[in-house]
Amino acid sequence: MSHSRACTIVMLMVGVLHVHASLAGQDLDPADVEALTSSSISMKEIVGFVAGFGTTFAAFPDLIMMLKRRSSVGMNPTMAAIMGIFQFVWVYYGFLIASRPVIIWNVVAIGINFVTVGAFYYFSRCESAQAKQ
Repeated sequence: MSHSRACTIVMLMVGVLHVHASLAGQDLDPADVEALTSSSISMKEIVGFVAGFGTTFAAFPDLIMMLKRRSSVGMNPTMAAIMGIFQFVWVYYGFLIASRPVIIWNVVAIGINFVTVGAFYYFSRCESAQAKQ
C-alpha cells in the first residue's frame, strides 16, 4: 500500500470517527484547558511521563542505527509513517482528555518517526544514485 493511500485511509477513518461522535452528541473539544497550563504536576502525570518516555523512544534505536550506518538497508519506513500519522490523533486525544504526557510525548514521537521516514528516503536515494554509477 502506498504512503499516500495509507494517509488517505487514516484521514477517512478519523473523519468518520469525528462525524460519528458528533452525531452521537459527543463533545470533541478539549476537556480542561486550564489543567494543561497548570504548573502543578500530579502522580498520574509522572506515571504518564515515565510510560510515554519508554514508548516514545522505543523507535529511536532504529533511527540511530540508520544514521550511524548511513544506510536504509533493513529499514522499513511504513511502520514509522503509520505511527507518525496516528500520533497526530494521540495529540488530539491528549487535548481532549487534558493530558500533558500524552501530548508532549506524542509530539516528540511524531518528530522521531518523521525524521526516520525522511532519513530512510534520503539514504535510499543516495544508495540508488550510487548503484547507478
